[in-house]
Amino acid sequence: GLFVWHLKSSGTRHSPCQFLHLCRAAHDRLITFQYFNFLKRMYVTQYNKDLSQRAKPKSEPVVSPFHELQQLEQEKKVIHKISPIPAVHQPWPETSRRNELREVKSAAGAEGSVTAVRAESREDRQWTEMKLRLDELPGILARLSKIKLTALVVSTASAGFAMAPVPFELPCFLLASLGTGLASCAANSINQFFEVPFDSNMNRTKNRPLVRGQLSPLLAVCFAASCGIPGIALLTLGVNPLTGALGAFNIFLYTCCYTPMKRMSIANTWVGAVVGAIPPVMGWTAATGTLDAGALLLGGILYSWQFPHFNALSWGLREDYSRGGYCMMSVTHPGLCRRVALRHCLALIGLSVVAPVLDITTWTFPIISLPINLYISYLGFRFYRDADRSSSRKLFFCSLWHLPMLLLVMFTCKKSVLGKEDKGDLLGESHGRAVEIRLP
Repeated sequence: GLFVWHLKSSGTRHSPCQFLHLCRAAHDRLITFQYFNFLKRMYVTQYNKDLSQRAKPKSEPVVSPFHELQQLEQEKKVIHKISPIPAVHQPWPETSRRNELREVKSAAGAEGSVTAVRAESREDRQWTEMKLRLDELPGILARLSKIKLTALVVSTASAGFAMAPVPFELPCFLLASLGTGLASCAANSINQFFEVPFDSNMNRTKNRPLVRGQLSPLLAVCFAASCGIPGIALLTLGVNPLTGALGAFNIFLYTCCYTPMKRMSIANTWVGAVVGAIPPVMGWTAATGTLDAGALLLGGILYSWQFPHFNALSWGLREDYSRGGYCMMSVTHPGLCRRVALRHCLALIGLSVVAPVLDITTWTFPIISLPINLYISYLGFRFYRDADRSSSRKLFFCSLWHLPMLLLVMFTCKKSVLGKEDKGDLLGESHGRAVEIRLP
């Protein structure tokens, strides 16, 4: 038992060293992978020479297009020397000399014109001071006051005066027209004074007098004050206080509400429509002195007419309005812009039907005005459907002749003043008879 125990203990002690020794011997005697590959290559080269590896020649590198361009440029730069030809002294004819002189003169003239154009372009680029001339002042002030827009305002006020159910008075009509025109000039001038930095970014307004520096801001403000104060005074003292109050309110609404709202919200279009609807109301109040249903109807027609007119105009000027920083429906809400235009085109038909109901015109007015109202509604529908520049341009130009045509038809279908007076007298007499009968 002791002998067996000794063998076991000695075997366990020496077994790790023996195991390592055996592993090293096996590793030295085993064929490695590198040695096997070496034997394989030796066999291939000695016994099978056909399978020996052959060196393949390298393919020529592909020339890049940049190198080809460089080679072409180098070829172009090569200068071929041309051997000089000995001059032959022969007398030239006079015609050839004259032709050469003409060519030299024409070349000199062309060079002179080119230098002149370059000098002019340099002068244009340089800073030039704008000097105000007295002969150019009326035209500059006309552009400052937007004379075409002022003429439209005065015409709508005149239409309101003519539609009033009272006898026509020429002095009152002239004072009302002059006061309305002066108030419009003042409002437009103040509007341009506030919008100088924004108008300079738009192609449509970059040539205005204040933007180009043709007029000083102080002179523009003085011109606005010299138009606004006498205009409101004429409307208040020469016509009636109600018309003067409407004129002052319209100036305030246009300059202090509509002008800043153009860069804040699309609600500026509705505020601007109210501004355009007030002038015919002023004409009506100038003739009658009261603010009744007829004045509101005329204001409603002008209010609805302005949406297809302005929305169609702004559709073609979306790039300008976005560049100038104006918040317009055509820029921010194009779908709403087209819907509102169509909606108010249809509203003109309804307002034309309301006119005989309010006893302002005869029933022939909605019938005669129906074709032109249907035509502008058709163009408004095309603008809503197509949403392109062609349809918007057609709607805009239609609105230019639609309003004067509608007001003219409305004036021709106006109920006569004598008929109303006779009707009022008959009603007064019948009322008096009824009173007499009731009295004991």
